[in-house]
Amino acid sequence: MNDHDHPHEHPADPQAQDAGTQALAEALRSSFAIVKVAMLLMVIAFFCSGFFTVGPSEKAVKLRFGKPVGAGSKALLGSGVHWSWPYPIDEVVHIPITEQQTLQSTVGWYFTTPGDDLTGENLYAPASLDPARDGYVITGDRNIIHTRATLSYHIDDPIRYVFSFASATNTIQNALNNALLYTAAHFKVDDALYTDQAGFQDAVAHRVGDLTEQAQLGIVIDNCQVQNIPPRQLKTDFSQVITSRENRNKTINEARTAANDIVLSAGARAASVTNEAQSARVRYVTTVTGEANAFTNLLAKYQANPNLFVQQFFIPAVGNVLTNTDKWFLPQRADGKPRELRLQLNREPVRKPGQ
Repeated sequence: MNDHDHPHEHPADPQAQDAGTQALAEALRSSFAIVKVAMLLMVIAFFCSGFFTVGPSEKAVKLRFGKPVGAGSKALLGSGVHWSWPYPIDEVVHIPITEQQTLQSTVGWYFTTPGDDLTGENLYAPASLDPARDGYVITGDRNIIHTRATLSYHIDDPIRYVFSFASATNTIQNALNNALLYTAAHFKVDDALYTDQAGFQDAVAHRVGDLTEQAQLGIVIDNCQVQNIPPRQLKTDFSQVITSRENRNKTINEARTAANDIVLSAGARAASVTNEAQSARVRYVTTVTGEANAFTNLLAKYQANPNLFVQQFFIPAVGNVLTNTDKWFLPQRADGKPRELRLQLNREPVRKPGQ
């Protein structure tokens, strides 16, 4: 090879090198400027993401690394705009304090699909109850019924509600399920289904209130609705029992109506007899009193002339006695002498004064 086979290496142009270096420096400065702006925007976005709003019907608690910021009521944030460090440094828990919360029991009711719950109907009833899927409760007289409760409540103490339990909602759910099982065990099947449904519902609400108060969940029970039905497989049997009960109640009501009519009639008759007796008593007392007064008034006449008085009253009395008498009987005297019957024809002699 000769020297002509190798190209000659010319030294770099200093001016070209300076221009390239300057261009690279300008590009780096532009890139750094863009990075700075992006970082600044990211920092601004990071801090702006910490703003949050608390609605007028709720409170909020700011947790920093899982612990509340503040103590007691100071930890509660009122309505308005607030700021916190973005997650994972801070976490904001919103607590609805005026909104009514609703829970439904998860025990005691037969299996339903979401479509059944949406329409409120369940057309398919299996031949037998499946304990693996169907829920039920046992009554105090060892019968099976289906029961379902819907509980409405609102939060009264947000601090207790948030920090007393890992999940206050699950605790309330368990209390509601416990109340259904407990109440059913203390009621007979007829009372739970027919004669005392209101008492069953009140007992469930009272039990839930006691359990939540003992747990200090910071809630107030607003309403508790309970629905009880017999097992669907025994619908015909329970219908017959209902019919028999209605007939029995009808017979009892008719008997009570008849008894009331008899009692009212007897009372009216008793009052009538009592009134008649009182009237007769008054008449009798009045008559006796009048006769007694008349007899008393005769005493003065008797004292004035006893013989004349006797004759005046004896003769009419004997006349009345002997009017229809056809036989006379005179008893013998004690001395054996015959009795004399005298008939006075003349007037009684007038007595002279002093005789």
